[in-house]
Amino acid sequence: MSDAKLTVEVTGPVATVVIDNPARRNAMTAAMWRQLPELLDRLEPDPDVRALVLTGAGDAFCAGADLGDLAELLDAGDTSIAVAAEERLARFAKPTVAAIRGACVGGGAQLAVACDLRIAADNARFGVPPARLGLVYPAPTTRRLARLIGPSAAKHLLFTAELIDVERALRIGLVDEVLPSDRLAARVDELTTTIAQRSSLSIAAAKEIVDDRAGPARIAWWHRRVATAGEAREGVAAFAERRTPRFAWQPSAGD
Repeated sequence: MSDAKLTVEVTGPVATVVIDNPARRNAMTAAMWRQLPELLDRLEPDPDVRALVLTGAGDAFCAGADLGDLAELLDAGDTSIAVAAEERLARFAKPTVAAIRGACVGGGAQLAVACDLRIAADNARFGVPPARLGLVYPAPTTRRLARLIGPSAAKHLLFTAELIDVERALRIGLVDEVLPSDRLAARVDELTTTIAQRSSLSIAAAKEIVDDRAGPARIAWWHRRVATAGEAREGVAAFAERRTPRFAWQPSAGD
């Protein structure tokens, strides 16, 4: 029986999803790809969850898709369970942070790029290996990677299938911060605590706009929500009173 699984722990306002498949450096099995959207569907409406961290157990983030499930993924192409999990993660209504140690390769890179932010330990390594295996990286995944790091850097990763170190990953914009491994957890805690104190309305609107998922009508809707949600009144009052704002708005199913 496989020990591979995804686990969830909620601490304060932060939910942490852990990729745990120790025998295969946290490679994602078919069951894990299917499980991820279900976990996100459960966590997204939870009013106590204001940010989500995705990380790997032990010394690796995720070494990719489990090759034992490769035939299923290949047959489905861009409609595979891996792409569905990636797209669900990218659409998660609350901020997502990938905390990366060690290997972040293939499907691991796919998940990390679908997060809003990527904080890496100095031992992290990144790669996109389809060209070494004779595969075609999914189109949604390829486009998301190119939007993040630019066409040339994306082509370098895709054409060579080489592993790159964390310094190069930082230089091309694949990660946002690099820290010694023993400081990674503390920095991610600090970052998500800060994010959790900010306005969820402001963040949700910014996420949609940055990800190019908000047209003119949706942007107008967000501005109307500012007038009715009370977030701006609370923010201005807190600033005047020199206190931490008590933002209360949370996205709902109707939003």
